[in-house]
Amino acid sequence: MAAAEVRSFDSPDEVREFEGNGRAKVVQVAGHTVGLGTFEPGWKWSENVKPIAGTDSCQVSHLGYVLSGSMQVRMDDGSEVEIGAGDVVAIPPGHDAEVAGPEPCVMVDFGEFGDYAKRG
Repeated sequence: MAAAEVRSFDSPDEVREFEGNGRAKVVQVAGHTVGLGTFEPGWKWSENVKPIAGTDSCQVSHLGYVLSGSMQVRMDDGSEVEIGAGDVVAIPPGHDAEVAGPEPCVMVDFGEFGDYAKRG
């Protein structure tokens, strides 16, 4: 019988700093990587994470819950969606995103977070 696991973002396994304007606290639990992203006003994937990822757009699939703030997501096909506090989101690979408004966007990400914004 498997044992229950409890982890806390108060003592993450690692903290991944973006190129200014935010960070992701990362924990490993039951073989899964879970991230708590804090994206400060002015954060934009193509400016703050693209230099780390080395791809033209974000190629990570996100499955998350937005705790606070809002973010504008632009898919490579040109479609857009705004996500905000209380939203459960599934964002496929191939997008750019930026904080919308004056408040940080804070989101828990259960998706393919393993290598997101991880420096080589």
